[in-house]
Amino acid sequence: MRVVFVGPPGAGKGTQAENIVAEYKLFHLSTGDALRAAVAAKSPIGIEAEKYMSSGALVPDEVVVGVVVERLDEAKDGCLLDGFPRTIAQAEALDKVLAEKNAPLDVVLELAVPEDELFKRLASRGRADDQPEVIKRRLVAYREQTEPLVGYYTKAGILRKIDGLGTVEEIYGRIKAVLDEYK
Repeated sequence: MRVVFVGPPGAGKGTQAENIVAEYKLFHLSTGDALRAAVAAKSPIGIEAEKYMSSGALVPDEVVVGVVVERLDEAKDGCLLDGFPRTIAQAEALDKVLAEKNAPLDVVLELAVPEDELFKRLASRGRADDQPEVIKRRLVAYREQTEPLVGYYTKAGILRKIDGLGTVEEIYGRIKAVLDEYK
């Protein structure tokens, strides 16, 4: 099973990804974690990524696509892509790579959460990149660059919208109901 999570920062993709990976035994490819690790390691790609991340901007497609394509080879029995793709260009690049592997996406889960709730969640995390001004820029960047993926994957017939409000368990129950259709 190949699954993509889309949703704004703070929607709970990372939290729910842990549950999905454990239950469905999928390779978890979190671009956010991979990029943060590269930043912490002060690698050339990490230094480049940090310029964008610290200001709330999205990391350029070519940097992110390169990280993901390298990691996809580790996903032999399926994967959960968390935080990728973020743009139509990234989605098209992913579709091309998966088509070459004869392994298209099965489903795209959109975690839908109202913006006021997102702001509260992000402000309470305490990460360095979760300052109010940066949060605002990240949400604007999401609306402008990533939200169009909803239409892209709806047109492809593989988008499933998940209500992202409630307890972690309630939200996971909604996700599980969808994913069980693809087992």
